[in-house]
Amino acid sequence: MRYLSFEAEGKASYGIAADRGVHDLGARIGSVLPDLKCYLKALELGLVSSVATNAFADYATGDIAYLPTITVPGKIICVGLNYEGHRLETGRPKQTYPTLFARFADTLIGHGGAIRRPSVSEALDFEGELAVVIGRSGFRIPKEEASSFIAGYSCFNDASLRDFQNHTHQFMPGKNFPATGAFGPELVTPDEVGALDTLKIETRLNGDVVQQAKLEELLFSVEDLIAYVSIFTALSPGDVLVTGTPGGVGFKRTPPLYMKPGDVVEVEIDKVGQLRNEIAEELPKG
Repeated sequence: MRYLSFEAEGKASYGIAADRGVHDLGARIGSVLPDLKCYLKALELGLVSSVATNAFADYATGDIAYLPTITVPGKIICVGLNYEGHRLETGRPKQTYPTLFARFADTLIGHGGAIRRPSVSEALDFEGELAVVIGRSGFRIPKEEASSFIAGYSCFNDASLRDFQNHTHQFMPGKNFPATGAFGPELVTPDEVGALDTLKIETRLNGDVVQQAKLEELLFSVEDLIAYVSIFTALSPGDVLVTGTPGGVGFKRTPPLYMKPGDVVEVEIDKVGQLRNEIAEELPKG
């Protein structure tokens, strides 16, 4: 199953990517379950059943605008330094536990939306990542049970303002500028994706490959992350874990390679999808 959040005819909705387009769940049950996060919670509680994958289409894909896969996650927990290549290029020591930071829901954009470079910085960097969406509520989840808490996977670009990120040893400022968290295009359920280990993740900037790795290279696996994060905070349907970026980031190149208005950045993960965004200047206030 491939779920998505979208806007069509001036209305936000969510649905299923069908063979010929988009099957609109929001038009049918949106008065009760207004977004995909609520739908995932209803699935957990057994209040709704999965829709057949051959459900007819209400919209052609070209007639919608993609929204972030989960439009308002309760939690977005990001992981730093989770590929050896990225750890080495940053010169950071090996970690016993995952390096975590938070991203805010109001920084998210969808597939096809513009990543906005703020006027206060030109150090806008790419970070292609696998996003994991939680499908069941859990607290202190054993690692061996972690996979059963996954609703599905999506692509993420954790676009980062490196100068603000490096003002202190805390990452948060550089990770939370408006319209810098690209998330999509779809939420793909684990049965469609299968085993993650052999899948490739790749980031391209203007068609050139700038990052590439296999998901088996994650230092802390998806199951490790679910187990660790749930030690200190309960996880709920629609929460998002962004699992880290491979080596090749722009700020560690000589000279640095930053994204600028007019650029196109793509994050592609085998069996999960391709997330594409253009870079633009931030919108003026007011």
